Amino acid sequence: MFPLYILFLPTLLVAAFPLNDDFAVDLSYLGERAFSKPDPKTGEKLDSWNETEHGNPEELGEYAEGDIVFPKQTSRNGMVAGTLRWPNGEVPYEIAGLYSAKDLDVIKKAMDIYKKYTCISFRPRQGRDRDYISIANGRTGCWSSVGRIGGKQQVNLQSPSCTTKLGTALHELMHAIGFLHEQSRYERDEYITVAWNNIKRGHENNFDKAEKGSTNGYGVNYDYRSVMHYSSKAFSANGQPTLIPKDKRYVDRIGQRDGFSRGDITKINAMYNCPEKTLEIVNRTGTITNATNAHENESEQSNPLLSAAAGLFSLFMH
Repeated sequence: MFPLYILFLPTLLVAAFPLNDDFAVDLSYLGERAFSKPDPKTGEKLDSWNETEHGNPEELGEYAEGDIVFPKQTSRNGMVAGTLRWPNGEVPYEIAGLYSAKDLDVIKKAMDIYKKYTCISFRPRQGRDRDYISIANGRTGCWSSVGRIGGKQQVNLQSPSCTTKLGTALHELMHAIGFLHEQSRYERDEYITVAWNNIKRGHENNFDKAEKGSTNGYGVNYDYRSVMHYSSKAFSANGQPTLIPKDKRYVDRIGQRDGFSRGDITKINAMYNCPEKTLEIVNRTGTITNATNAHENESEQSNPLLSAAAGLFSLFMH
């Protein structure tokens, strides 16, 4: 039988994080660096990417935080203040790039996972759709805008580097629906030590944090296992870690790209006002890679879903 606070989770999440409009996330901390053009030099780096040696491919990008790209026309006085959610969680898309059958299978599996575990649905674009994502195979790396920006917006998944791991596609699509990197949360320093001396010169601002109150964790504690978290050696100048978890259980375990964490699913469903979907996976453990299994066990204490529910139950009972 589920704990009492789990049974109340959908109501508590809706009450704690009401959706009054379509606003998704405040992006002002990114400043002008959010605006850039697709970069062939990033594509060249990915040509030599090796998943056993080089971490995650999106961490090789010469964009804001490695993989965040906004077209200049979305600028407001050199700043991007915020972006919008997708109405009803429905994201029209087109495949604009030439991909192999294997690549397309990875992209489709990623979309299927969103449909199974969240209320986000990706569907082929129709003529009436003004806002949609266009998935391209440009030789410019793995990148996306954050949230719905209006009109056609590109999600670039350079083959094969960005289509090798299922989690890379999940990661870029999670940007597209409105989420930032986990380590950019304002409370990051309570959980992670940033080894500034190990970061490549000129890439320090990839480790900036959002201002308190500008982003929403939707009741989920800092999530070391999020598919949106950098790997430990992201943007390293010397092969040494740039991000060191203060919880030693997660040393060398951040930055996974196997699938969603439970925290990822909880946050998506809270942002899009369907926390009841989270109950479908409340009894599952670890990182959810497909419809049938999970690859690791974690204690209830470290489960972001249970922590969020317990915290919200405590909040509403006092």
